[in-house]
Amino acid sequence: MNRCRLLVLLILLVLPAVALNAQPVVTLSPLTQKYVRVSSPRVVLARVRVIDGTGKPAVDDRNVVIEGGKIVAVQPGADVAFHADAPARRSRRCAPVGEYWADQGVTSFKAYMDITRDQLKAAIEEAHKRGLKITGHLCSVTYPEAAAAALGIDDLEHVFFVNTQLDPDKQPDQCPKSGGKPTMEKMAPDSPEAKDLIATLVKAHVAITSTLPVFEHSVPGRPPLRPDMLDAMSPEARTAFLYARNLRASRPAGNSAEMFQRDMQLEHAFAQAGGLLLAGPDPTGNGGTLPGFGDQREIELLVEAGFTPVGAIKIATLNGATYMGRQDHIGSIAPGMNADLVVIKGNPASKIDDIEKVEIVFKDGVGYDSQKLFDSVRGRYGQY
Repeated sequence: MNRCRLLVLLILLVLPAVALNAQPVVTLSPLTQKYVRVSSPRVVLARVRVIDGTGKPAVDDRNVVIEGGKIVAVQPGADVAFHADAPARRSRRCAPVGEYWADQGVTSFKAYMDITRDQLKAAIEEAHKRGLKITGHLCSVTYPEAAAAALGIDDLEHVFFVNTQLDPDKQPDQCPKSGGKPTMEKMAPDSPEAKDLIATLVKAHVAITSTLPVFEHSVPGRPPLRPDMLDAMSPEARTAFLYARNLRASRPAGNSAEMFQRDMQLEHAFAQAGGLLLAGPDPTGNGGTLPGFGDQREIELLVEAGFTPVGAIKIATLNGATYMGRQDHIGSIAPGMNADLVVIKGNPASKIDDIEKVEIVFKDGVGYDSQKLFDSVRGRYGQY
């Protein structure tokens, strides 16, 4: 039995087939509150097994709704299962998934690698009916297919690294084992395939999210190591990261450096053609891409890709707000905008490395000493 590969962003944590030990406590402990912060007023733990500590049998396939630090509901999970021999049925079953989570307050969805075109179409239609957006880390569906009017996805994650349209073993609605590498190798920035794809994306108003920091780690010797970033890692996380980094450096590099540069060139060409380029670090996988540090590195890499420092900062700030329709509230500095700011000792408009020299962070107009923030996480990233 398969499942509709649709992830919900921002206010949903998806834990398929993972046990959840949910104690009958309605508030987080003071110790947990010290280290855990949620960026949304509501979190949904989806399709989990609940073991509540009372000795009662475990209950499978529950959705645990947490709001304001309290468990407000424990509900049956949404029925998203489908049989592989029923294509018409499985395409329809993705719409109720989007409908259910939209009713729970979810504001953004992400389609994942093994979703089919029919499933993606149903999910997009349901989201757009609600005025919501869908992004995707795709593989089984190619970029031209996702951008076509028949589907109309809003955003594509990880820029051009995961596009599979030119992979020789690509089959409809299946993610090839090659995972997009042959497509990247064939898609030189000045090639007809690249020009056609970029034109298709721009015409369809499909945004693309750059996550250069997580891919930079595939290139031996990159990125330069930041002592403050290493200090933020737990000893175990730091050891594992450095071991993997040294192991990559000792093996044949292949064409990883060339492919990394090619993607940066494609990103620049996409933006120059009028495409909306977004930015994020994607702190997953190799363990060396940390939130915050990764965001700064993303901006530095955009400058390496050919953008001006000011242009790179715009991609990482206002472009994201524009994509979400929040440009009247966040993404720029002007009267009436949210007072979320960073004060930097230096001039990143001329020297982009100065983006790392943060002195004070303002959230809703309240200033926080950056050094104290760094000290508070020293040795903790990867601890939990």
